[in-house]
Amino acid sequence: MTLRERIKNEMMVIKALGVVYGDIGTSPIYTIAIICMLIAPTVDNIYGILSFVFWTMTMLVTIQYAWLATSLSKRGEGGTVVLVQLLLPYLKSAKAVGIVSILGFFGVSLMIGDGVITPAISILSAVEGMVLIPGYEETPKMVLLLIASLIAFALFAVQKKGVEKVASAFGPIMVVWFLALGGTGLWYASHNLSIFSAINPMYAMHFAIEHPFITFIMLADVLLAATGGEALYADMGHLGRLPILKGWLFAFVALILSYYGQGAFLLEHPEAIKSPLFEMTKDFSPTLYVPFLILTIMATVIASQAMISGIFSVLYQAMTTRIFPHFRVDYTSHELRSQIYVGSVNWFLFICVIIMLFVFQESSKLAAAYGLAVAGAMSITGVLVTMIFAYRGKKIKMFFAMLSGIASFIFFISSLMKIPHGGYWSLIIASIPLGLIILYTQGQKRLYESLTPITKDEFLTEYNKQYSIGAHIEGIALFFARRADNIPAYIAKTMFQNGIIYERNIIVSVKPTSEPVGVHSELSPLSEGLDLLLIHVGYMEILNMEKILKEKGIEERTIFYGDEEIVSKKLHWKLFSLVKNISPSFASFYNFPHEKLIGVSRRAEI
Repeated sequence: MTLRERIKNEMMVIKALGVVYGDIGTSPIYTIAIICMLIAPTVDNIYGILSFVFWTMTMLVTIQYAWLATSLSKRGEGGTVVLVQLLLPYLKSAKAVGIVSILGFFGVSLMIGDGVITPAISILSAVEGMVLIPGYEETPKMVLLLIASLIAFALFAVQKKGVEKVASAFGPIMVVWFLALGGTGLWYASHNLSIFSAINPMYAMHFAIEHPFITFIMLADVLLAATGGEALYADMGHLGRLPILKGWLFAFVALILSYYGQGAFLLEHPEAIKSPLFEMTKDFSPTLYVPFLILTIMATVIASQAMISGIFSVLYQAMTTRIFPHFRVDYTSHELRSQIYVGSVNWFLFICVIIMLFVFQESSKLAAAYGLAVAGAMSITGVLVTMIFAYRGKKIKMFFAMLSGIASFIFFISSLMKIPHGGYWSLIIASIPLGLIILYTQGQKRLYESLTPITKDEFLTEYNKQYSIGAHIEGIALFFARRADNIPAYIAKTMFQNGIIYERNIIVSVKPTSEPVGVHSELSPLSEGLDLLLIHVGYMEILNMEKILKEKGIEERTIFYGDEEIVSKKLHWKLFSLVKNISPSFASFYNFPHEKLIGVSRRAEI
């Protein structure tokens, strides 16, 4: 390997620290503090807590994601959608396909439920560190909330401009953050080196035997140490597996040193249980406390940014695979079309974050709601990964996948205890995208059944007759069709009923493939003046439709698309009609010039 290649690889590792590890990297701000609200920081309790933290991160992050999940991909990509696509070819029954698809729907929805609380708890917990600055001890709670809200507003407002240039600084900032965490943690752990014996799982087992009920409740808070671990797999497609694994080794060591340093500090200063990380840093160097607090806020913003970008990407995949309504998508980078912005989703997330801040008002109370969606998503990952390894006959990996999946499920059961204390908020938020997915997929199915398409042969017979005798409009017209073998009724209505036939007519059909990336297009003649453009596109691909048309030498004059007028007596289908009406059309979704678009109205009763 050349020096240049080594430098490039190391830069990818640094970038991974900024893109992938922001969420889990900010967990030390609040995790130990939240756990210590349940139990006193005695020697036995601290050793038990630290043992649980170490093995939770090992089981759920290192084994389930870093080792097992990241080994599953076709071309280096990752995420819940990828797991579903990998598993579907092995399934023989329609029932099994349906169950796995529903699990995928839940996984996507829970990610959004988690994504709303991540910025709220991260930013607020960092801002609360202000009260340890001399002279600011009595800062009113409302002032802290307003500051957190302003930071959140700035974070969401900048999304439309794109974060490509800013993101280049994320990695170095997170390197400094992890070094600060690990350095201060190591300093206090070195005062009591026996603290590292808590790595022994017997301390966790002993604690569980002595306090079974407290342990069950505490697991929901211990899970906070692993929140963000799912990003190791979800962001693999952007960075590659090796940089993510190297980054996790560095991050894991820094996080463990921070947690064990906080444990050692609490044994000496049990009164610091409200905010051990900030108290420890202030004790280490009062002069450096304010710079550390600024660094903390920057780290929490980076953690939130990674979550927002991840949600945009997941929802775009859901739109292109036709399980989610089309929302307006803006591309914020000329070089990278993977840099996208979904305005409606962005401001929906912002409103939810503000609601979370003012409903809970304290990071400790937010923690009561945090973790439920994460545990649910991890449990789904455990099930899907186990099934894939089982079908592939990899028994050792299947065993560890089952083990980590069971652990995730135990954490999920524990997290259910959070529902009365605010956990229901993450479920309410997750239910919104889940409801949209179910409504949209079922509505599209009913709509397609109500709009009887014309077979290709029937269409060609009538087309040839009309084309041979009629006058043709100059130029090229595009017509979009969901499937290549059936012609939508609106095309027949346009050509035969309205007599609109151009010199050249091209039916365009976009078909998502089981591959994550790649675009392949075929332009084939169907008859005189009629062609079929079939575009095969990966389910994670950001499709540039205009680029494909230019490559094929197509300069369209007019673009026709079906514009359904849905009529129904049932309330849920009326809601589906509303969603369809406010969603961009297929042609608008791919940013075609509006002056070229013509919607052909069709009445459909469902």
